[in-house]
Amino acid sequence: MAYSSILDWILFKDVMDNPFYPFGQTYNLPFDISYKLWELIGGTIAWLLNLVFPGNSISLMLISDSVAIAFGLIIFMVLIFAIVFLCTLLALWFERKVLGRIMDRRGTMIGLKGFMQNIADGLKTFMKEDVVPRNVDKKTYIWTAGLIIGTSALIACMIPLSQRWFVVEYGTGLLIIMALFALAPFFILVSGWAQNNKYSLIGGMRAAELMISYEVPMLIMMASTILLAGSFNIGDIVNAQYEKMWFFIPQIIGFITFIFCATAESERVPFDIAEAEAELVEGWQTEYAGMKWGLIMLADYLRGYVACAMVVILFLGGWLIPFAPMGWNGVIPEIVFLLKVWSVFFFMIVLRGTLARVRTDQIVNIGWKIFMPLAVVNLMVVLLLKVGGWF
Repeated sequence: MAYSSILDWILFKDVMDNPFYPFGQTYNLPFDISYKLWELIGGTIAWLLNLVFPGNSISLMLISDSVAIAFGLIIFMVLIFAIVFLCTLLALWFERKVLGRIMDRRGTMIGLKGFMQNIADGLKTFMKEDVVPRNVDKKTYIWTAGLIIGTSALIACMIPLSQRWFVVEYGTGLLIIMALFALAPFFILVSGWAQNNKYSLIGGMRAAELMISYEVPMLIMMASTILLAGSFNIGDIVNAQYEKMWFFIPQIIGFITFIFCATAESERVPFDIAEAEAELVEGWQTEYAGMKWGLIMLADYLRGYVACAMVVILFLGGWLIPFAPMGWNGVIPEIVFLLKVWSVFFFMIVLRGTLARVRTDQIVNIGWKIFMPLAVVNLMVVLLLKVGGWF
């Protein structure tokens, strides 16, 4: 068989022309990048195999439509997680620097303005001994930690960064994200019980009590936004804010309430009663050591990222810039979205640096006696706006 050029094997076809394209008629940027990467990698491997074994069937299989889609999906999942992981590391670095300034110090300074401290801490945690207490319920102890970490990573990856950067279709994305987000208190409660430690059990009970108290107002405020937009679809909610106004304006009560509820759901100060290092050692995480503890802490930041992203999607216009031509919004919507997310996270950092932890009874009273009525008032305002024809 005559020599064939590598360009005969690396074709860079339009991903949407592939009959196995998994996203219907909607263009997906990260999958397109992943598909092109596999065309480059798979095409190069196929070309090299064809040089050694001319006319072999494996080379043709590597560049076939079905195989390209399969490997493209694998690279797609890795790419999505890598971007979310990088955003989480940037949020952690951002928090350390801002808290440093609040405390009148410079914050972490190791490499790249202190960013490499995150990498060093991760390596240090990875090298620590993984100690499992003797009397724990081992299966529950391990599985609950895995489920907490796994669901946190999953919902963080499911957050769309723009109309072209998503994992699931917008129509079901919002419901799936909140359903998975609501599983955390059950996993944490069972995890605290499985550790056979009174501090962990108290921390797990506090976490479940806290999260359930604040999930109900969050769901009511989410229902208010859905009613205002007239759709469960994330894309429709974002576009409705571009066409009219950001929803925090008519829902200023719900916006403020949702931010505090999101902070509580992320177990951040002043709502970190579940950890309460000063009185419970490390709360429900007490008996987790080594990399399990490190991944659980990473999961906390992933849930914080999800909470901030939901604030941006529901109240701050998502990935669109107000009053800007739609053509501008199609250039770098992912960067716009992440900047908004980090702006909300900055507010959470300021809360952490300025407020003290509240007591358990105060947390429950605030959730049920203040935020719940405010959520209902916000819903009534939205109903009046819809009935009055303002939206």
